Amino acid sequence: TSCMKQCQSLFLGRRFGNRASGAGFSGEDGGESQGSGGEESGGDGGVPYSGAQMTALTPMMVPEVFPNVPLIAVSRNPVFPRFIKIIEVKNKALMELLRRKVRLAQPYAGVFLKKDDNNESDVVESLDAVYSTGTFVQIHEMQDLGDKLRMIVMGHRRLEAPWSESESQPQPPPRRKAKRGRKDQPSSPAEQLEEKVCKPLPSSNILMVEVDNIQHEQFTVTEEVKALTAEIVKTIRDIIALNPLYRSSVLQMMQAGQRVVDNPIYLSDMGAALTGAESHELQDVLEEINIPKRLYKALSLLKKEYELSKLQQRLGREVEEKIKQTHRKYLLQEQLKIIKKELGLEKEDKEAIEEKFRERLKERTVPQHIMDVINEELNKLGLLDNHSSEFNVTRNYLDWLTSMPWGTNSEENLSLETAKEVLEEDHYGMDDVKKRILEFIAVSQLRGSTQGKILCFYGPPGVGKTSIARSIARALNRQYFRFSVGGMTDVAEIKGHRRTYVGAMPGKIIQCLKKTKTENPLVLIDEVDKIGRGYQGDPSSALLELLDPEQNANFLDHYLDVPVDLSKVLFICTANVTDTIPEPLRDRMEMINVSGYVAQEKLAIAERYLVPQLRSLCGLTEEKASISSDALSLLIRQYCRESGVRNLQKQVEKVKCCQVLIFYANNLKRFVSKKKITWCSQVSPCLGASVPEDRKWLPFFWITLL
Repeated sequence: TSCMKQCQSLFLGRRFGNRASGAGFSGEDGGESQGSGGEESGGDGGVPYSGAQMTALTPMMVPEVFPNVPLIAVSRNPVFPRFIKIIEVKNKALMELLRRKVRLAQPYAGVFLKKDDNNESDVVESLDAVYSTGTFVQIHEMQDLGDKLRMIVMGHRRLEAPWSESESQPQPPPRRKAKRGRKDQPSSPAEQLEEKVCKPLPSSNILMVEVDNIQHEQFTVTEEVKALTAEIVKTIRDIIALNPLYRSSVLQMMQAGQRVVDNPIYLSDMGAALTGAESHELQDVLEEINIPKRLYKALSLLKKEYELSKLQQRLGREVEEKIKQTHRKYLLQEQLKIIKKELGLEKEDKEAIEEKFRERLKERTVPQHIMDVINEELNKLGLLDNHSSEFNVTRNYLDWLTSMPWGTNSEENLSLETAKEVLEEDHYGMDDVKKRILEFIAVSQLRGSTQGKILCFYGPPGVGKTSIARSIARALNRQYFRFSVGGMTDVAEIKGHRRTYVGAMPGKIIQCLKKTKTENPLVLIDEVDKIGRGYQGDPSSALLELLDPEQNANFLDHYLDVPVDLSKVLFICTANVTDTIPEPLRDRMEMINVSGYVAQEKLAIAERYLVPQLRSLCGLTEEKASISSDALSLLIRQYCRESGVRNLQKQVEKVKCCQVLIFYANNLKRFVSKKKITWCSQVSPCLGASVPEDRKWLPFFWITLL
């Protein structure tokens, strides 16, 4: 065979003591013994083994019976008869045993499959670790790498292991000592080498085993066998058509001029060896001695391999088609860009982006130090690749820089009459707040220019602190922006993230300027008394720079990294209490107390604002539904005694959502819950207080004690 010819060509000049030389193999698998006779060789004169790098053995006749063989344990794939496998041995004792066997021209071994595929050892301590059926192999080529042996072995026949573990280390047969002459001459080198090989090796592992040949059951070529062989050949052809990589393997397995169909035994082994089935499935084929059953099992494995090959081909075709479409789309887009560029219809992406950014800055007064940064980033953008991550980061940074309202201010309304009219239209009462806003407008009108201011409205919930800020923005003709800092624990929400982080963006103040598109908006910072603190920093400390008139003219955001003028921004903060506001932050704000409303003010607010607003919200008209002043007064006295009007709005909404009727004091109780405030005569026995003679209401905090 070609493999044996290769072994002859690689022979290194050392010939081992072969009992016969020839080419061929014999076994139980239906192969005919082929070979050419040769002269018997007498060995190499007993020269000890020198550890050659490559040992190529001369072809020889394989003995029909060889009861004691070295045991080589392999994992994953067993060796089938007539098939070649590369095996590496790393166990020192087994390596020495194989070297000795090769020196004696006995290059045979038994290869058994391990039951545990995760076991990487070449030897086993117990026969229970391997399957009982293995393969008798011949070592055709052995490469000694020092720490391991790499061998090319070829399977010849099936073996079985009918022994027990106690019998697994056969003792060598007793040998007669060579007769010596009178002068007690030493034995020949050949005899010394043979005695050394036959001496048992000290090892706790099983190295030598006693085996028997396995004979398959007698069979006749029936119609079933012919059908199975034909189907196996057809399936192999289908697999080769789907996966051309199998073609070379099949050609190596099939000898020239040999019809595989005529040999069902070899065909079943070849079908199993071609598949990538599980190790126990391949071992099942190796152990089967009934040829029709073995053919059927091999056919089942081939069918599984065929279905897997079809699935792989379909997935590969889908992936390839997707890649082709993406590549084709990319090529067409690039060709379209080139065509448009040649026709002058479109510029390159970088040129278009740069032109867009510069177009934004034409009508804006950008400070020189910021313009230098923009030009530097534009030059950097032109040198970057369009598909790099740095390109996207630089483009987003330029987008924020050019979107800022540099030098853009909304025209303010400095008319006292107009401002007073707007404030009175939106809110009832709140004289202190309105007076302070009018003073601010008067000073700005006298100076001819406006200046940023930091105000803080504090008071109980529902008194209109947030809504008055919106009215102030409308009175001053400023853009309005609101954000809440209640529960905020991250400084980056105020100061922005650094550009080195993925998904970085500026803080709330820079977002406010971009959204309002002016440098002088009115910014409402809500719930400053509920600001939090976490491991990301203290946001209240970040507000110190923001709310300081001496510092916010050069406010530095972490993302923009350029100073931004916030001196024209009117900041208004809201809080419920002042105790939880840090002292340095409270010192930077002008505190204005927004007290609660009395009953008369609540009645006026309900009649002027709440009732018309809720009537319109419910889709009602004044003719269909209305509430009298007495009903509102009773509603305020008995149901809404808090400082604000938020609960009053809820109760009025309940009334408006009921049937379209005219409600007076006598039917009010149907539509709202049980009254929460009662007369003094009813609560005084519980409180132990005397009833006032004028039957006025008890103080609110007394009733709270109840």
